[in-house]
Amino acid sequence: MADRPRAAIVGISGPRLTPAEAALFRATPPLGAILFARNVVEPEQLRTLTGELRELLGAEAPILVDQEGGRVARLRPPHWPAFPAAAAFTGGPEEAARANAALLGLACAEVGFDVVCAPVLDLRIPGAHGIIGDRAFGEEPAEVARLGRATAEGLQEAGCIPVIKHIPGHGRALVDSHLDLPRVAASREALALDCAPFAALADAGAWAMTAHILYEALDAERPATLSPAVIGRVIRGAIGFDGVLVSDDLCMKALRGEAGALAAAAIAAGCDLVLHCSGVLEETAPALAGCPVLSDAAEARLAATRAAMLARRRLLDPVALAAARDGWLAAA
Repeated sequence: MADRPRAAIVGISGPRLTPAEAALFRATPPLGAILFARNVVEPEQLRTLTGELRELLGAEAPILVDQEGGRVARLRPPHWPAFPAAAAFTGGPEEAARANAALLGLACAEVGFDVVCAPVLDLRIPGAHGIIGDRAFGEEPAEVARLGRATAEGLQEAGCIPVIKHIPGHGRALVDSHLDLPRVAASREALALDCAPFAALADAGAWAMTAHILYEALDAERPATLSPAVIGRVIRGAIGFDGVLVSDDLCMKALRGEAGALAAAAIAAGCDLVLHCSGVLEETAPALAGCPVLSDAAEARLAATRAAMLARRRLLDPVALAAARDGWLAAA
């Protein structure tokens, strides 16, 4: 296994891969990369960058993007269309959500992305922090699952692997995990509602992203990303998710500790991959140094999710997709 990449997806600093980044990735290669607004100028530049990354990391290296629509979008006008937030589809036909996701996936795939960090399966809980808000499809688990599945399928039809997030549920957080560690004191019964959409999509062929949240009823000491109990008993057990499990960004302030140690702890807890998104070389290097290499189980799960996407991928008519989506949005 010595020749395998590290079980990490990392950020880079700007619109081109720097010589120092290329040298680091040759010495301790990550599995793939995730790109942000700082990496995006226009389509041709982005195609060049994703091509450079795959030339260095391998033809099947996953390249991720957070492109939910609404507030969370790295591809924006004027070079890309604006996509609505999930809440725009609440109560609507699955066809509209699927068509929107397929259009979004086509835009991502056209510039070299093959993994899209969407859909959000968190519940929109009244009184919770607004970090989820309109990124969620609604308050009811069945509605979130219904539209979440349609979105995941639309992304797969466009040639992208979806990432359902934030497992086992971020909706009850009272603080933003980018800034602090949320502690959720809800009962196991309440948390079962949060888990329900993820359980409904456990067979969807998607990746799943962990929540940096401490659930007191599940593990009183560790957030889900670092908790063998939450990952083993809840995510892999009760929810039944057996796909690729990737951590949320290890750079978020919900977590404390040195990057390499956090990466090792997340993998030891049961994550298949970790995200390290800052793009700061001095932070990425120790994260990669401390991160274990990709496991056999993770490699098999990666292959299964790619096969699931390829089985659903098809030729799409963007005009028909836009009509299906826009008809619902106009009537809503």
